[in-house]
Amino acid sequence: MIEASELMQKLSLAEQAPETSVLMTDEEKDLARIAKHREWLKNIRHEVPSPAKHYNVGVYIRYYNQTKHGNYIDYHTAQYTDTLALCPNWNFVGFYIDEGAVAPNMESAKEWSRLLQDCMDGKVNLIITQKVSNVSRKDYEIAFVARMLAALDNPVGIYFVSEDIFTLASYYQNDLRDTGFFPDENWKILPDDDSEVKLLSEESQRSE
Repeated sequence: MIEASELMQKLSLAEQAPETSVLMTDEEKDLARIAKHREWLKNIRHEVPSPAKHYNVGVYIRYYNQTKHGNYIDYHTAQYTDTLALCPNWNFVGFYIDEGAVAPNMESAKEWSRLLQDCMDGKVNLIITQKVSNVSRKDYEIAFVARMLAALDNPVGIYFVSEDIFTLASYYQNDLRDTGFFPDENWKILPDDDSEVKLLSEESQRSE
């Protein structure tokens, strides 16, 4: 079996110089990308939600039983319940469970939508879920939701267990509250309503 380091090297060559036609099977490419991602995870800082802090916790699960456990959902929820019991300052709000092998569009996931609403209503300020792909396979959707939740008056964080990523970690704060949405240069705020009406009136007169 090819070593992970060799696979990553082949993938890097294939990405940098496609014309060299480095031969890799789809399976090798997938394994190489996973190995590359794991190496990246080792090199970033990690910060988990503090057990000392008071959180209202909602656990999100995407349920699809393909394991040896006939009562997989009971087994899975028991794991979370046992872990949360070790954090007496955390108030467990409940489980939010959607079914399906892969995440649909967020708006189609009823329990995820209910969880977001509970966050907006101040009932939950920490979401725990197993992995990013439970929620969405679109990275920009995850980034948008993480920023939206972090910007609430009572900020809400998401902790992805498998990736060991906590969206309210100190080193994410600048990114989550980034104000650089608009161009830095040659951009001005639109006028107030009265001025805007005047401008529209002037434009209308010019077009007549």
